[in-house]
Amino acid sequence: MENLAFSLNATVPVFLMMILGLFCHKIGWIDDSFASKINKFVFTVPLPVLLFGDLAAVDFEQVWNLQFVVFCFAATVISIVISAAVSLLWKDHSIRGEFIQSSYRSSAAILGIAFIQNIYGTAGMAPIMIIGSVPLYNIMAVLVLSLFKPGQKGIDGAVIKRTCTGIITNPIILGIAAGFIWSVLRLPTPQILSKTVSSVGNIATPMGLMAMGASFDIRKAFAKVGPAVTAAFIKLIGFCAIFLPIAVWMGFRNEELTAILVMLGSATTVTCFVMAKNMGHEGVLSSSVVMLTTLFSAFTLTGWLYILRSMGLI
Repeated sequence: MENLAFSLNATVPVFLMMILGLFCHKIGWIDDSFASKINKFVFTVPLPVLLFGDLAAVDFEQVWNLQFVVFCFAATVISIVISAAVSLLWKDHSIRGEFIQSSYRSSAAILGIAFIQNIYGTAGMAPIMIIGSVPLYNIMAVLVLSLFKPGQKGIDGAVIKRTCTGIITNPIILGIAAGFIWSVLRLPTPQILSKTVSSVGNIATPMGLMAMGASFDIRKAFAKVGPAVTAAFIKLIGFCAIFLPIAVWMGFRNEELTAILVMLGSATTVTCFVMAKNMGHEGVLSSSVVMLTTLFSAFTLTGWLYILRSMGLI
Protein backbone atom coordinates (compact mmCIF):
# COMPACT_ATOMS: atom_id res chain seq x y z
CA MET A 1 0.00 0.00 0.00
CA GLU A 2 2.91 2.35 0.69
CA ASN A 3 4.30 1.75 -2.80
CA LEU A 4 0.86 2.30 -4.32
CA ALA A 5 0.44 5.51 -2.32
CA PHE A 6 3.86 6.74 -3.47
CA SER A 7 3.13 5.96 -7.10
CA LEU A 8 -0.22 7.71 -6.93
CA ASN A 9 1.39 10.72 -5.24
CA ALA A 10 4.02 10.83 -7.98
CA THR A 11 1.73 10.44 -10.99
CA VAL A 12 -1.74 11.79 -10.18
CA PRO A 13 -0.49 15.37 -9.57
CA VAL A 14 1.14 15.23 -13.03
CA PHE A 15 -2.17 14.20 -14.58
CA LEU A 16 -3.99 16.93 -12.65
CA MET A 17 -1.57 19.56 -14.02
CA MET A 18 -2.64 18.54 -17.53
CA ILE A 19 -6.30 18.80 -16.49
CA LEU A 20 -5.58 22.27 -15.10
CA GLY A 21 -4.11 23.33 -18.44
CA LEU A 22 -7.15 21.92 -20.25
CA PHE A 23 -9.47 23.78 -17.87
CA CYS A 24 -7.57 27.07 -18.32
CA HIS A 25 -7.90 26.65 -22.10
CA LYS A 26 -11.63 25.99 -21.85
CA ILE A 27 -12.28 29.16 -19.84
CA GLY A 28 -10.03 31.26 -22.09
CA TRP A 29 -7.09 31.93 -19.78
CA ILE A 30 -4.70 30.06 -22.08
CA ASP A 31 -5.38 30.29 -25.81
CA ASP A 32 -3.70 28.28 -28.56
CA SER A 33 -1.13 31.00 -29.29
CA PHE A 34 -0.09 31.31 -25.64
CA ALA A 35 0.12 27.52 -25.24
CA SER A 36 2.37 27.37 -28.32
CA LYS A 37 4.68 30.02 -26.88
CA ILE A 38 4.87 28.16 -23.56
CA ASN A 39 5.81 24.96 -25.41
CA LYS A 40 8.60 26.71 -27.29
CA PHE A 41 9.93 28.34 -24.13
CA VAL A 42 9.95 25.06 -22.18
CA PHE A 43 11.72 23.29 -25.04
CA THR A 44 14.37 26.01 -25.40
CA VAL A 45 15.18 26.97 -21.81
CA PRO A 46 13.89 25.02 -18.75
CA LEU A 47 14.19 21.46 -20.13
CA PRO A 48 17.84 21.80 -21.25
CA VAL A 49 18.66 23.48 -17.92
CA LEU A 50 16.94 20.65 -16.00
CA LEU A 51 18.99 17.98 -17.79
CA PHE A 52 22.18 19.99 -17.38
CA GLY A 53 21.59 20.21 -13.64
CA ASP A 54 20.88 16.47 -13.30
CA LEU A 55 24.06 15.40 -15.10
CA ALA A 56 26.39 18.11 -13.79
CA ALA A 57 25.81 16.86 -10.23
CA VAL A 58 26.78 13.24 -10.97
CA ASP A 59 30.17 11.87 -9.86
CA PHE A 60 30.73 9.44 -12.73
CA GLU A 61 34.01 8.06 -11.41
CA GLN A 62 32.35 6.90 -8.20
CA VAL A 63 29.22 5.29 -9.63
CA TRP A 64 30.36 4.12 -13.09
CA ASN A 65 29.29 0.58 -14.08
CA LEU A 66 30.09 -0.24 -17.72
CA GLN A 67 27.98 -3.43 -17.91
CA PHE A 68 24.96 -1.57 -16.53
CA VAL A 69 25.41 1.36 -18.96
CA VAL A 70 25.78 -1.01 -21.92
CA PHE A 71 22.61 -2.87 -20.91
CA CYS A 72 20.62 0.37 -20.60
CA PHE A 73 21.92 1.55 -23.97
CA ALA A 74 21.24 -1.76 -25.73
CA ALA A 75 17.74 -2.09 -24.23
CA THR A 76 16.95 1.45 -25.38
CA VAL A 77 18.17 0.73 -28.93
CA ILE A 78 16.12 -2.47 -29.17
CA SER A 79 13.07 -0.70 -27.73
CA ILE A 80 13.32 1.97 -30.43
CA VAL A 81 13.61 -0.70 -33.14
CA ILE A 82 10.52 -2.52 -31.78
CA SER A 83 8.56 0.75 -31.62
CA ALA A 84 9.55 1.56 -35.21
CA ALA A 85 8.44 -1.89 -36.37
CA VAL A 86 5.07 -1.60 -34.63
CA SER A 87 4.56 1.88 -36.11
CA LEU A 88 4.38 0.25 -39.56
CA LEU A 89 0.93 -1.04 -38.58
CA TRP A 90 -0.55 2.45 -38.93
CA LYS A 91 -1.52 3.65 -42.40
CA ASP A 92 -1.28 7.28 -41.29
CA HIS A 93 2.43 7.99 -41.84
CA SER A 94 2.17 11.38 -40.13
CA ILE A 95 1.80 9.79 -36.67
CA ARG A 96 4.71 7.35 -36.93
CA GLY A 97 7.30 9.75 -35.51
CA GLU A 98 5.12 10.55 -32.50
CA PHE A 99 4.20 6.87 -32.02
CA ILE A 100 7.84 5.73 -32.00
CA GLN A 101 8.96 8.45 -29.62
CA SER A 102 6.09 8.09 -27.14
CA SER A 103 6.42 4.28 -27.11
CA TYR A 104 10.05 4.14 -25.92
CA ARG A 105 10.77 7.41 -24.13
CA SER A 106 10.42 7.28 -20.33
CA SER A 107 10.24 9.99 -17.71
CA ALA A 108 13.48 8.57 -16.33
CA ALA A 109 15.17 11.80 -15.27
CA ILE A 110 12.22 13.24 -13.35
CA LEU A 111 9.96 10.46 -12.06
CA GLY A 112 12.76 7.90 -12.06
CA ILE A 113 15.05 9.60 -9.57
CA ALA A 114 12.14 10.42 -7.25
CA PHE A 115 10.94 6.80 -7.35
CA ILE A 116 14.38 5.36 -6.52
CA GLN A 117 15.06 7.94 -3.79
CA ASN A 118 11.80 7.00 -2.12
CA ILE A 119 12.84 3.33 -1.95
CA TYR A 120 16.56 3.58 -1.13
CA GLY A 121 17.01 7.11 0.25
CA THR A 122 19.47 8.05 -2.51
CA ALA A 123 19.36 8.33 -6.30
CA GLY A 124 21.15 4.95 -6.46
CA MET A 125 21.95 3.94 -10.02
CA ALA A 126 19.54 6.43 -11.60
CA PRO A 127 22.27 8.84 -12.80
CA ILE A 128 24.12 6.01 -14.57
CA MET A 129 20.86 4.76 -16.08
CA ILE A 130 20.32 8.32 -17.36
CA ILE A 131 23.73 8.26 -19.06
CA GLY A 132 22.94 4.94 -20.73
CA SER A 133 19.48 5.91 -21.98
CA VAL A 134 18.48 9.59 -21.83
CA PRO A 135 21.02 11.01 -24.33
CA LEU A 136 19.97 8.27 -26.77
CA TYR A 137 16.31 9.04 -26.01
CA ASN A 138 16.78 12.62 -27.13
CA ILE A 139 19.06 12.01 -30.11
CA MET A 140 16.73 9.37 -31.54
CA ALA A 141 13.70 11.56 -30.80
CA VAL A 142 15.16 14.33 -32.94
CA LEU A 143 15.98 11.77 -35.63
CA VAL A 144 12.55 10.07 -35.83
CA LEU A 145 10.61 13.32 -35.53
CA SER A 146 12.67 14.78 -38.36
CA LEU A 147 12.45 11.73 -40.64
CA PHE A 148 8.72 11.15 -40.06
CA LYS A 149 7.66 14.80 -40.07
CA PRO A 150 4.17 15.27 -41.59
CA GLY A 151 4.50 16.03 -45.30
CA GLN A 152 7.97 14.53 -45.50
CA LYS A 153 8.51 12.97 -48.94
CA GLY A 154 11.25 10.39 -48.66
CA ILE A 155 14.83 10.81 -47.46
CA ASP A 156 17.35 12.77 -49.48
CA GLY A 157 20.51 14.76 -48.82
CA ALA A 158 18.56 17.79 -47.67
CA VAL A 159 16.58 15.75 -45.14
CA ILE A 160 19.74 14.10 -43.78
CA LYS A 161 21.49 17.47 -43.50
CA ARG A 162 18.49 19.05 -41.78
CA THR A 163 18.22 16.08 -39.39
CA CYS A 164 21.91 16.23 -38.44
CA THR A 165 21.69 19.99 -37.95
CA GLY A 166 18.60 19.47 -35.79
CA ILE A 167 20.44 16.97 -33.59
CA ILE A 168 23.52 19.17 -33.17
CA THR A 169 21.55 22.33 -32.41
CA ASN A 170 18.77 20.71 -30.36
CA PRO A 171 18.59 22.57 -27.01
CA ILE A 172 18.01 19.34 -25.07
CA ILE A 173 21.05 17.65 -26.64
CA LEU A 174 23.13 20.73 -25.85
CA GLY A 175 21.93 20.66 -22.23
CA ILE A 176 22.93 17.00 -21.85
CA ALA A 177 26.34 17.59 -23.46
CA ALA A 178 27.04 20.60 -21.24
CA GLY A 179 26.07 18.69 -18.08
CA PHE A 180 28.24 15.70 -19.00
CA ILE A 181 31.27 17.88 -19.77
CA TRP A 182 30.74 19.89 -16.57
CA SER A 183 30.70 16.70 -14.49
CA VAL A 184 33.68 15.03 -16.22
CA LEU A 185 35.84 18.17 -15.84
CA ARG A 186 34.69 18.45 -12.21
CA LEU A 187 34.00 22.13 -12.56
CA PRO A 188 32.87 23.82 -9.34
CA THR A 189 29.22 24.79 -9.09
CA PRO A 190 28.79 28.05 -7.16
CA GLN A 191 25.69 28.23 -4.99
CA ILE A 192 24.31 31.09 -7.07
CA LEU A 193 24.56 28.99 -10.24
CA SER A 194 23.19 25.90 -8.52
CA LYS A 195 20.12 27.70 -7.20
CA THR A 196 19.51 29.41 -10.54
CA VAL A 197 19.74 26.13 -12.47
CA SER A 198 17.43 24.46 -9.94
CA SER A 199 14.86 27.27 -10.09
CA VAL A 200 14.80 27.36 -13.89
CA GLY A 201 14.76 23.57 -14.25
CA ASN A 202 11.93 23.17 -11.76
CA ILE A 203 9.50 25.09 -13.95
CA ALA A 204 9.99 22.79 -16.94
CA THR A 205 7.59 20.05 -15.89
CA PRO A 206 4.63 22.12 -14.58
CA MET A 207 4.75 24.57 -17.49
CA GLY A 208 5.10 21.78 -20.04
CA LEU A 209 2.23 19.81 -18.50
CA MET A 210 -0.13 22.78 -18.44
CA ALA A 211 0.73 23.70 -22.03
CA MET A 212 0.14 20.10 -23.05
CA GLY A 213 -3.25 20.05 -21.35
CA ALA A 214 -4.18 23.36 -22.97
CA SER A 215 -3.25 21.99 -26.40
CA PHE A 216 -5.06 18.68 -25.90
CA ASP A 217 -7.97 18.10 -28.29
CA ILE A 218 -10.25 15.36 -26.95
CA ARG A 219 -11.99 14.84 -30.31
CA LYS A 220 -8.68 14.32 -32.11
CA ALA A 221 -7.43 12.08 -29.31
CA PHE A 222 -10.37 9.72 -29.72
CA ALA A 223 -9.58 9.55 -33.42
CA LYS A 224 -6.14 8.17 -32.48
CA VAL A 225 -7.23 5.95 -29.61
CA GLY A 226 -5.83 2.77 -31.26
CA PRO A 227 -2.24 4.02 -31.64
CA ALA A 228 -2.37 5.72 -28.22
CA VAL A 229 -3.49 2.59 -26.35
CA THR A 230 -0.97 0.45 -28.24
CA ALA A 231 1.90 2.81 -27.42
CA ALA A 232 0.84 2.97 -23.76
CA PHE A 233 0.71 -0.84 -23.52
CA ILE A 234 4.16 -1.19 -25.07
CA LYS A 235 5.55 1.48 -22.74
CA LEU A 236 4.12 0.22 -19.45
CA ILE A 237 4.03 -3.55 -19.96
CA GLY A 238 5.67 -4.73 -23.19
CA PHE A 239 9.27 -3.60 -22.68
CA CYS A 240 9.30 -4.64 -19.00
CA ALA A 241 8.10 -8.13 -19.93
CA ILE A 242 10.91 -8.42 -22.50
CA PHE A 243 13.90 -6.89 -20.72
CA LEU A 244 13.38 -7.43 -16.96
CA PRO A 245 13.95 -11.21 -17.20
CA ILE A 246 17.13 -10.54 -19.20
CA ALA A 247 18.31 -8.04 -16.56
CA VAL A 248 17.69 -10.61 -13.79
CA TRP A 249 19.54 -13.28 -15.78
CA MET A 250 22.52 -10.90 -16.15
CA GLY A 251 22.69 -10.52 -12.38
CA PHE A 252 21.29 -7.03 -11.82
CA ARG A 253 19.67 -6.62 -8.39
CA ASN A 254 18.39 -3.97 -5.96
CA GLU A 255 19.18 -0.38 -7.06
CA GLU A 256 20.30 -1.49 -10.51
CA LEU A 257 17.15 -3.52 -11.17
CA THR A 258 14.93 -0.73 -9.84
CA ALA A 259 16.62 1.78 -12.14
CA ILE A 260 16.08 -0.58 -15.09
CA LEU A 261 12.41 -0.95 -14.12
CA VAL A 262 12.02 2.84 -14.12
CA MET A 263 13.81 3.15 -17.46
CA LEU A 264 11.57 0.55 -19.09
CA GLY A 265 8.19 1.01 -17.44
CA SER A 266 7.73 4.57 -16.21
CA ALA A 267 5.32 6.99 -17.86
CA THR A 268 6.13 8.60 -21.20
CA THR A 269 7.84 11.92 -20.53
CA VAL A 270 6.08 15.21 -21.22
CA THR A 271 9.15 16.15 -23.27
CA CYS A 272 7.71 13.98 -26.06
CA PHE A 273 4.83 16.38 -26.53
CA VAL A 274 7.02 19.48 -26.26
CA MET A 275 9.50 18.20 -28.85
CA ALA A 276 6.79 16.93 -31.21
CA LYS A 277 5.00 20.29 -31.22
CA ASN A 278 8.23 22.20 -31.74
CA MET A 279 9.34 19.98 -34.62
CA GLY A 280 6.24 20.34 -36.78
CA HIS A 281 4.03 17.49 -35.51
CA GLU A 282 0.43 17.75 -34.34
CA GLY A 283 1.23 16.52 -30.83
CA VAL A 284 -2.19 14.97 -30.16
CA LEU A 285 -0.93 11.37 -30.12
CA SER A 286 2.01 12.33 -27.88
CA SER A 287 -0.23 14.07 -25.34
CA SER A 288 -2.69 11.14 -25.39
CA VAL A 289 0.08 8.62 -24.64
CA VAL A 290 1.55 10.84 -21.90
CA MET A 291 -1.85 11.14 -20.23
CA LEU A 292 -2.58 7.38 -20.48
CA THR A 293 0.83 6.26 -19.24
CA THR A 294 0.87 8.87 -16.47
CA LEU A 295 -2.51 7.70 -15.22
CA PHE A 296 -1.85 3.94 -15.36
CA SER A 297 1.87 3.85 -14.48
CA ALA A 298 0.96 4.23 -10.82
CA PHE A 299 -0.59 0.76 -11.00
CA THR A 300 1.76 -0.96 -13.46
CA LEU A 301 4.96 0.24 -11.73
CA THR A 302 3.58 -0.89 -8.39
CA GLY A 303 2.71 -4.25 -9.91
CA TRP A 304 6.18 -4.78 -11.36
CA LEU A 305 7.76 -3.65 -8.07
CA TYR A 306 5.61 -6.12 -6.14
CA ILE A 307 6.64 -8.98 -8.45
CA LEU A 308 10.35 -8.17 -8.11
CA ARG A 309 10.11 -7.91 -4.31
CA SER A 310 8.13 -11.12 -4.04
CA MET A 311 10.95 -12.87 -5.93
CA GLY A 312 13.57 -11.40 -3.57
CA LEU A 313 15.29 -9.45 -6.33
CA ILE A 314 15.04 -5.99 -4.73
